[in-house]
Amino acid sequence: MNKNPLLGLETFGQSVWLDFLSRNALDNGEIQGLIDQDGVSGLTSNPSIFEKAIAGSHDYDKAIRSMAQEGKSSDEIYEALAIKDIQRAANLFGPTYSRPEGGDGFVSLEVSPKLAHDTAGTIAEAHHLWAAGNRPNLLIKVPGTREGLPVIRQLIGEGINVNITLLFGLPRYQEVVEAYLVGLEILAAHGKPLTRVRSVASFFLSCIDTLIDPILEKKRLEGGPAAEIVAGLHGQVAIASAKVAYQIYKEFFGGERYRKLAKMGARTQHLLWASTGTKNPEYSDVKYIEPLIGRETINTIPLETLAAYREHGKPAYTLEEGTQRAYHVLEGLGQVGIDLDALTQQLEDEGVTKFNQAFEQLMAALKEKRAASSQEPVTL
Repeated sequence: MNKNPLLGLETFGQSVWLDFLSRNALDNGEIQGLIDQDGVSGLTSNPSIFEKAIAGSHDYDKAIRSMAQEGKSSDEIYEALAIKDIQRAANLFGPTYSRPEGGDGFVSLEVSPKLAHDTAGTIAEAHHLWAAGNRPNLLIKVPGTREGLPVIRQLIGEGINVNITLLFGLPRYQEVVEAYLVGLEILAAHGKPLTRVRSVASFFLSCIDTLIDPILEKKRLEGGPAAEIVAGLHGQVAIASAKVAYQIYKEFFGGERYRKLAKMGARTQHLLWASTGTKNPEYSDVKYIEPLIGRETINTIPLETLAAYREHGKPAYTLEEGTQRAYHVLEGLGQVGIDLDALTQQLEDEGVTKFNQAFEQLMAALKEKRAASSQEPVTL
C-alpha cells in the first residue's frame, strides 16, 4: 500500500490543518480520524464554516432549545456553541500541541467580521474570546485589514496567539509581519516570555485567480501586444504571489532583528495557505497544494480537497521551484496594466463582506431556531 500523500507533506516541512469544523464531526470521531490517519495537525474556523455547521444542520438544535429556554440571546447562543466546539477541537489537538517542537496543534476562532474595521472593538472581542476559549492552543483570528495591524501588535505584545486572516496582497503581508515583530519586541520589553506565543499569516489563494483570470481573458481576446503576455499568466497569479510571499517570509525571519528575538525563544510567524479548494473546474483539484509545499508552512485544507490529495497527491519540495518565474508573472501583470495591489484590496473588501453576510445569515437562522424553541419543553 502506498504511503498516504498527506503524511508525506510533513517530510517536506509542511503542516496540514483542517479548514472545517462541525459538532457532528466532533461527535462521530471524524476529526480524530483525520488526526490519526492523515496527520492533520491543526484546525481553522471562520463565520462561513460556523454558518454551514449551525444553520445547515440540526446538530445544534437541542443545545439551542435549551439555551433559548434559559432566556439567552442569539449572540450568547452563538458564542456558547462556537466556544464549545473550539474547546473540544483544541482538546483533540492537545497531544499535537504538546509535542516538543510546539509548532502545531492549534485551532482558530475568529472575531466578529463586523469588527474588521474597528481596532478597539476587535481588541476587546479578542480579549473576551481568548479568556472564554481558555486553551493555550487557541489562535484568535484577526482580519488583516489596515485597522487590524494595531490589533496584531497589541495582542502579540500581550502573549495572545493570533491568526491573521484575509491576506491577499504582498504589501499588506509585509505590514503584518512587521506588526508581529513589533508585538514580539513589546512582549520582550515587558520581560515576558516569548516561547509560547504563536502566530500564523493566512494568505488566501484561489480567490485571487477567480478574480484575475477573467480580466486576463478579456485582455487576451482584445489582442495586441498584451495578448501574448497574458496568455502565460492565466491561472498563475495566486501561486506566484504565494511563492513571492515565502521569499518575503525568509527575508524577514532570516534577518538580525528576528535572530535577536529567536534567542529569547520567539518563533517565526508561519505562512498558512488558505482558500486552497479549487474553484475553477478546469484546474487540478490539488492546484493550491502541489506547488506550495515547503518548510515552515501550513496548508489549511477543506474536506473535499483533503480527500483529493489523499487519493492522488504527489508530495515534493516545490515551494521554491520557479521562484524567478513567479516574479516574472507578477511583473507581467503590471506590463499589461493590471494593478495587483488594487485587486487584492478589492478581495480584502469582498472577503470582509462575504464573512459579514455569512455571519448575518447565521444569526438570522439562530433567531429563527431560538424563537421556535423558546416555548418548547427541553427533552433529555
